Amino acid sequence: MTVPPRARAMLAARAKDSHNKRQRALAALHSLEAAGTPVSATAVAAAAGVSTWLTYADGVREHVEAARQRQAEHGPGPAPAAPPPCGEPVTGASLRTDLAVARAEIRRLRAETETLRARLRLQLGAEIEGPERAELIARVATLESAGRQLAAERDARNAEASHARQRALELEDELTAARESLRRVIRQANQ
Repeated sequence: MTVPPRARAMLAARAKDSHNKRQRALAALHSLEAAGTPVSATAVAAAAGVSTWLTYADGVREHVEAARQRQAEHGPGPAPAAPPPCGEPVTGASLRTDLAVARAEIRRLRAETETLRARLRLQLGAEIEGPERAELIARVATLESAGRQLAAERDARNAEASHARQRALELEDELTAARESLRRVIRQANQ
């Protein structure tokens, strides 16, 4: 069976894409191992930008397992004499660049640490300069006393209001009785 030229081109493109993804996965694996980062299929897939499925495929899985074995034997540090990704030799210039990048990162981290320490000092100072415990207890007692006094005044006002409502009802009853009595007197006078 002959394969049409268009299908051959698609198959070749697919094979090239698969090869590129595998190479990216292997390069990511070597960089993770060189950095001392714990190697896992998920970490390699995330670093390479490929699917996790690919890291379990033949041709990649063996490398992931070997890297994990090397890390288990040598601890979490960088791998001993790991081959550089893509077969490029390590040069003095690349090592100097890596060193300069590492030094810049160290300076940034030191500055960040100093900023965090300064903020912590300010926070601790504010806590120390805060009111004393005895003063806070006295303030709470004063507030509780004021709360009790206000509650007593509220209860007294409620009692006065209740008495006033009762008196108003009595006066309304008296007024109604007086009106009724007045109507009777007027009717009798008219007869």
